[in-house]
Amino acid sequence: MIEIVSLETATLGDRSYLAHDGSVAAVIDPQRDIDRMQRLAADLGVRVTHVFETHLHNDYVTGGLALAAEAGAEYHVNAADAVAFDRVPVKDGLEIAVGDMTVRALATPGHTHTHLSYVLHAEGSDTAVFTGGSLLYGSTGRPDLLGPEHTGTLARAQYASAHRLADVLPESTVIYPTHGFGSFCSATQSRATSSTIGREKLANPVLTETEERYVAELLAGLDAYPAYYARMAPANAAGPQAPDLSAPRRADAREIRRRIADGEWVVDLRTRKAFAAGHVAGTLNIGLDGQLATYLGWLIPWGTPLTLLAETPAELAAAQRELVRIGIDRPAAANVGTPEEWSDGSPLRAYPTATFADLAAVLHHRHVHVLDVRRDLEWTASHLPGALHIPLAELADRLDELPDGEVWVHCAAGYRAAIAASLLDAVGRPVVAVDDDFSNAAASGLV
Repeated sequence: MIEIVSLETATLGDRSYLAHDGSVAAVIDPQRDIDRMQRLAADLGVRVTHVFETHLHNDYVTGGLALAAEAGAEYHVNAADAVAFDRVPVKDGLEIAVGDMTVRALATPGHTHTHLSYVLHAEGSDTAVFTGGSLLYGSTGRPDLLGPEHTGTLARAQYASAHRLADVLPESTVIYPTHGFGSFCSATQSRATSSTIGREKLANPVLTETEERYVAELLAGLDAYPAYYARMAPANAAGPQAPDLSAPRRADAREIRRRIADGEWVVDLRTRKAFAAGHVAGTLNIGLDGQLATYLGWLIPWGTPLTLLAETPAELAAAQRELVRIGIDRPAAANVGTPEEWSDGSPLRAYPTATFADLAAVLHHRHVHVLDVRRDLEWTASHLPGALHIPLAELADRLDELPDGEVWVHCAAGYRAAIAASLLDAVGRPVVAVDDDFSNAAASGLV
């Protein structure tokens, strides 16, 4: 009997998979921190003999090459991908035996030009298909990550690929996508946790709408994606090695002050409430309790030395693990402790947090500036009258557009607003972070 086990990386919105027959295993789209997959294989008592990539990923650095090397496994990558390492090339229609399982490659371009899906057959088990960034739950992978000159072509290829999967596979085929669980590689998000070809044929727009309508709706729904995505495919083509997750060098309070003065990034990983209550002047807040890698990677000028501040060694280690997944391999330095220790007696900074009800009450008595840091499509759907809109990803370069005076900054739930508030506080702007769900803005009479 075949078993397929998913390994979720929730903060990036992705899943990796291990399929085994009780003895040997195939791994599909492993993340950079391969020790998780190695532990999973060991716990199951199976040996990884094959590693498959559906595509050169745009949202994370793969662990495929390193895992295959350490396991002594075959590493399967599309023959059409130009890569700088030895691999077992795969092309459309190729079948590969993995113990009692057979894996067949299907060309499914759309997310990338060379995207592959892998169909898994085994006697006595339902057919399964690993669809990567092709057919997702209720959606498809986005087609715009390779540049605007490719977007239209890839959108139509995505439609054709989804229909190919629906046409050649039984309706009972279980779908195992890599993206679609919060990843910006997904065109839209779904709450589904599992699906089949049959279910998608009933509900997925790519399989229920005409090609013209699907393409038009897909392109209209695309919004910004993290800037570091542009670096992921070249890193994956170069052949990333296993990451170094050893503890970074410790920076004392004097070094922390120097690094801030030099314009480096010193990131406080604590929760947004803890940071607002007291932090070292000039530090930025990107909490470990949210999408740390996504937003740090999106915002930091690539190559800027990074120092991490955490309350515990475990939190620091978790942050390192998050960051190696997007190619930020080694922090320049780190410190574990409290803001009082990091400041070495210098006065801490703080700023207020508030709700939308608080904002509504304040606006009845005095004027404050309201800054909305959500993405463009969020702003278009609904926003506060009179608010200034600067997406978080653009804020550092557009600070001079903010008028003088107190700024109340909000997003959809508080996490991005906290990052923005720390950016404003670091340059000395009076700021209030709205730590509230945007749905409460209407209840407070603001929309």
